[in-house]
Amino acid sequence: MVELFDDPEMDRWTPLRSPFDVAAATAYLAKARQSRADDRGIQLAITVEDDRPRGEVLLHRTGNPGEGEIAYGIGRQYRRQGLAKRAVELMTRHALQDWGMTRVLLRIDPANEGSQAVAAAAGFHLTDDAPVIRQRKEGPFTLLTWERTR
Repeated sequence: MVELFDDPEMDRWTPLRSPFDVAAATAYLAKARQSRADDRGIQLAITVEDDRPRGEVLLHRTGNPGEGEIAYGIGRQYRRQGLAKRAVELMTRHALQDWGMTRVLLRIDPANEGSQAVAAAAGFHLTDDAPVIRQRKEGPFTLLTWERTR
């Protein structure tokens, strides 16, 4: 996890902070396990034939009935191979078919052109939902909502 997530781009676009060290990875895994135990979400490694992790995709319930949010991160050396698109498509199918969700969201920083391209390629479209403001130690940042519906 440290090799994949201790990266300036992960720090820039995701809640994962740099440095992402063994202590951060341990805490992150504990939080992921608790989320799954509480049936709030699922986090999976993104792998290919050799099962070596290339990144992560997660789905969590938003709190609104029938709605979930997907997030993902791909390790620097594995980007631009279509892994994010395939992971988002698989997790979206899982959300709609297995979890019975009717609306699946991606929240994307307007400056993150790579994630916008993934969203569009995976069949999501930008909504006119109000921007979501989240906080970081550097201050607030804005995310736009992309969706796929059943």
